[in-house]
Amino acid sequence: MSAVDSPPSARPVRLGPRAIAALVLISAVGIVAFGWPLLADERSSLHDHAADAPWLFAALLPLLVAVVVATIADTGMDAKAVAMLGVLAAVGAALRPLGAGTAGLEPMFFLMVLSGRVLGPGFGFVLGAVTMFASALLTGGVGPWMPFQMLAMGWFTMGVGLLPGADRVRGRAEVAMLGLYGTVAAFAYGTVMNLQGWTYLQGVSSNISFHPGEPLSENLVRFLTYCLVTSMGWDLGRAAITLVLTLTLGPAILKALRRATRRAAFETQVTFDAPAGEREGEPPHRA
Repeated sequence: MSAVDSPPSARPVRLGPRAIAALVLISAVGIVAFGWPLLADERSSLHDHAADAPWLFAALLPLLVAVVVATIADTGMDAKAVAMLGVLAAVGAALRPLGAGTAGLEPMFFLMVLSGRVLGPGFGFVLGAVTMFASALLTGGVGPWMPFQMLAMGWFTMGVGLLPGADRVRGRAEVAMLGLYGTVAAFAYGTVMNLQGWTYLQGVSSNISFHPGEPLSENLVRFLTYCLVTSMGWDLGRAAITLVLTLTLGPAILKALRRATRRAAFETQVTFDAPAGEREGEPPHRA
């Protein structure tokens, strides 16, 4: 394999300490936003404002995403990387309506898997969040759930960027690894989003609804039952189409994405060297 066809050895957008800190911060806030009702006491005043929590998070998440974007920009996201981010987000947003509403068939997930693999975890997180935001605007899916979808998709796309690098896993093994990740992560995405809605759903059925203040183990059993009853079919459809498209279209799209990142050369620094003979204080040659 020639040097031109070989996978890049470095991420187009590298994570610096501030980018890592920002990602940890937004992930910590996201975990709290998703899971705090499970740990809150029944008498806690937090439950009185459960309906306000999504809207509060809707105002907070864009600010945190802006911090992540600004931090990554400080460590190498130049105009070419932003342009690629826009193109991939637009394609992903256009893919989502093709299967939305049909047994959970959402082809955008396989594109997020491949993009996160090539472009790295930091770029992947921002891409996942922006793509979900754009698709919500496109499909009219704007609501209190949208910030949670953006965060969950950011985690989904960031996770694939943390897998072993292309210098260690390549060829069919790489595609198989991505297919396995996409399958498992598709179920994980559905489960996380179920947690966001289920904690505010009370009184539907005592066997599957959330009971504030009850032991965590009992609520988790109800939550698993809720997932099996209400969303397993959707999660299975999402996982299946992600696996099939990754295995069939993955090699060609990975090659195209890697060619685009090589040509973009996001982190190539422009330098100007003095002509030979004029370095280290040498006098220039005269004709």
